Amino acid sequence: MKKILLLGAGAQGSTVAKRMNEESRVSEIICADYDETAVKEMERTLQKATAIKLDASQVENIVKVAQGVDLMVNALPIGLTPNALAAALEAKVCYQDFAAAEFEDLAFDRGIELLLTEWSKKFEAAGLSALISTGSAPGLANIITRETVEQMDTCHTIQIHVYAGVWANRFLPFWWSPEVALGDMSCPAYCFENGKMKETQPFSGAMWMKFNGIDRKIRTVEHAHDEPVTMGLLAQKYLKGAQNIYFKYGGYGVEFAEPLYRMGLLSLEPVNVKGTSIVPMDLALKLTPPAPKYPQEIKAILEEGLEAEEGAFLIRVDGQKDDKSIRIDNYVNAPGVGEAFEKAGLTAETYLTGQCGALFTKMFVKDMIHQKGLFPPEVFDDDQRAYYLKQAAKLDITVDQIVECRLY
Repeated sequence: MKKILLLGAGAQGSTVAKRMNEESRVSEIICADYDETAVKEMERTLQKATAIKLDASQVENIVKVAQGVDLMVNALPIGLTPNALAAALEAKVCYQDFAAAEFEDLAFDRGIELLLTEWSKKFEAAGLSALISTGSAPGLANIITRETVEQMDTCHTIQIHVYAGVWANRFLPFWWSPEVALGDMSCPAYCFENGKMKETQPFSGAMWMKFNGIDRKIRTVEHAHDEPVTMGLLAQKYLKGAQNIYFKYGGYGVEFAEPLYRMGLLSLEPVNVKGTSIVPMDLALKLTPPAPKYPQEIKAILEEGLEAEEGAFLIRVDGQKDDKSIRIDNYVNAPGVGEAFEKAGLTAETYLTGQCGALFTKMFVKDMIHQKGLFPPEVFDDDQRAYYLKQAAKLDITVDQIVECRLY
């Protein structure tokens, strides 16, 4: 029987808790968050949940609640991830998170490199498994990428495109945390280009994509994400020497955020306005409506109606097979807004990310994570990837693959 410590009671954390509450091999889920109301609600509705109010800004606080658990699932903001990692090592527990850590005074790519080297050595020495970046993108995207690359002799280019095209009648730029969304859109992004890591500017590198099922081209742009960095650092060992790796994002959120960025309204540098010092990002977040969190909020938005509901999640891989150029497009299918709400009382984004994350947790519970050290999902072996994709399909998360081959 497994005992799980869940850090964070937001959309992703609560989804993991619900799924693990159904697992016969799980005896207890300790739900820890600074929001006592949220964890108390989880304790009330989930038989195996125990609520603890936690200030995760102090490592020793996390270590204290981690005593005796088998797995720590970190669904906290990424700024708190270094604390969670340190606590997992000190408490000697395995670890899982949804996105790579953000280290103060370190560029994002350098932070991930530190994770995959020094932090990995620490977890390996302790005989522990630490699996990072386990949502949908990153997470599922990494699994699909590796699975696709294995069909080739060599890999040249990997592109991950996410288009979020759900427009509500209500003004709602983001269906997930505006703080996370605007933060990602305002900081430098990274791609892996010509075999080297490259810093890119927000909203740069625009591509006009023709996605299946959409009758017009969609603009996607550079976006800060884990995949180009983890995959780039591991390209030679796990991705058959991929030379170019990109993550690009498009949709309503980009159209909303880009003008704010160009005007300086996503800056963290204070400006003086009529004698008052204001941080532009604070003002933007204050005036941006929050994402729906509870079922009644989602229901109200759906009842008001949607102007449009479309999207695309594409993993495109180019390489060579039998001396031929080969392109494989993978389109991820998942429940839309209405279906996700009917299935789980969640938005489409939180359904996909939360359920994908919970599947990785399930693999820990079933003792299927045998690798030691710290690593992202692209290191999974054939059996692990096959199991993951089979389980995802049971949740109506599937992949349509289109293969195009041609002679040079």
